[in-house]
Amino acid sequence: MDGVIQISKINDFIFCPHSIFLHGVYESFHENLYHEAPQKMGRSAHEKIDTGQYSSAKRYLQGTSVYVSKYNLVGKIDVYDTKEHLLIERKHKLHRLYNGQRYQLYAQYLGLVEAGYTVNKLCIHSLSDNKRYPIDIPGAEELDEFEKVIDAIRSYSVNTTYQTVTKAKCENCIYRQLCHKSLC
Repeated sequence: MDGVIQISKINDFIFCPHSIFLHGVYESFHENLYHEAPQKMGRSAHEKIDTGQYSSAKRYLQGTSVYVSKYNLVGKIDVYDTKEHLLIERKHKLHRLYNGQRYQLYAQYLGLVEAGYTVNKLCIHSLSDNKRYPIDIPGAEELDEFEKVIDAIRSYSVNTTYQTVTKAKCENCIYRQLCHKSLC
C-alpha cells in the first residue's frame, strides 16, 4: 500500500489486515448496508466531535486534521485540551485497551507534535462508563513497534499476504460475508 495511510486504518489493520481491503469494496455503498450496532455506536460517539459540538470552550480542539510526514499518515484527532496538553481519543465502549487503539493515538500524537502543539498526556475515554484510560507518551520502544505496524500496512497485499485471524475476530467482523473462510 503506497501513499497516505489513514490513521483510523491502523486499528482496523491490527484487528484484521484483510479488513482494509474489504473496506474499500464497501466504500461506495451506504454504511447502513454493512455497519452493525458497534460501528453505529462508534459513529455516534464521534458525531459531536465531527460537528464541533463536544464543547464550546476555546481550549478544546475538536476534529482537527493532522498529518505525520515521517510516516505519511493523515487523520483527525477527537479532542485536544490545550490547557491540560491532553490528547483524548473517544470510544463508545471500552472493554480493554488494544494495541491498535494505542497506535492510532500515537499517530494522532505525532501529528499534533509535528503541527507544533505540546502534548504531555494521552488518554482513551470510554463514553459508556465515563472512564479515562491513560496511555503513556510513546518512547523509543513503542515507536519502534508502531513503525513496524506502519511498515506492515505498507507491505500488505491481499494477493500475497496470508495471515490467519482468530475465529472470534471473524465472527465480530462486519466484512465476514465477503471474507474468504480460509483466513479465519
